[in-house]
Amino acid sequence: MSADQEICHLCKEDLRDPVSIPCGHNFCSICLKTYWDHADHTGTYMCPQCRVTYNKRPTPRRLHSSNSHSHSHSHSSTRNSTSSYRASEPSPPPPPSPDYNLAGSRDVGCDICIGHKLKAVKSCLMCLASYCEKHLKPHHENAAFKRHKLVDEIGHLDRQICPQHQKGLELYCRTDQMCICVLCTVKEHKGHDMVSAEQERAEMQQRLGATQAEIQEKIHNRVKQMDELKQAVDSLKHSAQRALQESEKLFGDMLRSIERMQQEMSKLISSNKKAALNNAEGHMDRLTHEIADLKRRDNELTALSKTEDHIHFIQSYHMLIAQTDAEELPSVSVNPYFSFGSVTKAVSEMKQHLHEFSNEELVKVAKTVNKMPFCQLEETGKKRRTMKAEDVQMYKSPSQQPRSRDEFLQYACQLTLDSNTAYRQLYLSRGNRKATLKRDPQAYSDSAARFDCLPQVLCKEALSGGAYYWEVDWSGEGASIGVTYKGIKRTGYGDSARIGYNRKSWSLFCSDSSYSARHSKEQDEISAPYCARIGVFLDHSGGTLSFYNTESMALIHQFKATFSEPVYPGFWVWYESAITLCQL
Repeated sequence: MSADQEICHLCKEDLRDPVSIPCGHNFCSICLKTYWDHADHTGTYMCPQCRVTYNKRPTPRRLHSSNSHSHSHSHSSTRNSTSSYRASEPSPPPPPSPDYNLAGSRDVGCDICIGHKLKAVKSCLMCLASYCEKHLKPHHENAAFKRHKLVDEIGHLDRQICPQHQKGLELYCRTDQMCICVLCTVKEHKGHDMVSAEQERAEMQQRLGATQAEIQEKIHNRVKQMDELKQAVDSLKHSAQRALQESEKLFGDMLRSIERMQQEMSKLISSNKKAALNNAEGHMDRLTHEIADLKRRDNELTALSKTEDHIHFIQSYHMLIAQTDAEELPSVSVNPYFSFGSVTKAVSEMKQHLHEFSNEELVKVAKTVNKMPFCQLEETGKKRRTMKAEDVQMYKSPSQQPRSRDEFLQYACQLTLDSNTAYRQLYLSRGNRKATLKRDPQAYSDSAARFDCLPQVLCKEALSGGAYYWEVDWSGEGASIGVTYKGIKRTGYGDSARIGYNRKSWSLFCSDSSYSARHSKEQDEISAPYCARIGVFLDHSGGTLSFYNTESMALIHQFKATFSEPVYPGFWVWYESAITLCQL
């Protein structure tokens, strides 16, 4: 222990029987014991020097100071020579007990004490002073102080004094909402609504109680909502787990059902193949025998024709000719168009129907789930705008062309076909998202916007001033996907009414073997891989219309134009063909 640590922080004297506590500070053993015995009723123990708090009373560790060590060494060396003198010398007096009522740096000191100030226990709001136990006695014993108001010691009595008149603050001005003294009522707050501080405190206390009750009610409601939310979360976890397990089981059943269908289809193809082969082999064996028999007879006829015996020739001729005329050989007809292509087509259509059905059902499920929020904040006093079904989200033109499908989907918009523009033989289904060209006309009402001669249909939504992305599934012999101004002609077969054949429209014609981009009198033949789903990206402000292969997001074709007005997505559909607007 160094020399600067040999002063006790409590008694300010040299350490006597020094001890150390866990924070590293040293004190006299008796000083520390007395200090902590005094604080034993609080249950917490604080270091008198650094104010570190211990919940459990530490056990001090005894130390030896350098002075005490040197003194003990010198005393041991002269013990024999001074034993008689020490025996006659009186023992030193015990150290004075420290006064723990002295005010520290964080305590409020008595305003009357001179020198070392004791801790104040009360403050007088009339005297504007704080007193220790000793100097507080006159307030209890002298009748002159009976009207003074004592409160627990407070360390900011300057706030109880009017800064202008140096008088105690006794009143409250409701007009200016501030505490004032009596002299403030004469001039500064003359005619204002004023009450005593006690009265204002009483009314504020009532409002405080109401506010506190409201807060406690809010706490109760929040705690209740928290419990409900926790229960809902647990229920959500269990429900999600059950849904996952059941959906996995159901999808497994569907996969097994599809596998059984595949096996049945394989059996059907194999059995028909085997039956056809057996039938063909039977006919081939019969034809082989018949060919051999006919060759044999041909050889006999050849040999007969060369014989020189007239009698033999005449007798054999009648017999051989009679046998040939009597036997009629059945003919074998072969179907040159027989193939399993119809099976492949049926499976392909089944796949297409399954794909469309699954997408449609998945969208329905997603909508149903998304319409049931798990939890939400309920706003009060605010009107909410509801999005209509025909509203289309408009996005600003991108700084650069999107590349991945996820980037394109940020500009996705939902479109619907307008039945008032549909050609009468176009059949609209799936919530006016699918158009199929039929042989029979549909029962549409009369409309001036309807295409009367061409199998075309437009969407309801007008696109302008931003960027949009949508996807179209097409199937069959061929279809055109494009956009057009509203003013495209609706009557006749001419190019002015065909989407892509005039200056008011742009289109991409899709077939199973090629594509062709069409605008006005221009037509570009495009060689690109077949794709049943086409992605369309319109940057109306940027003046581009792009078509993409959604499987690889490869660009098929891009139009560059200056769109002077809103455009409407439009489609041309051929017989046995269909287009479907995908829900993204």
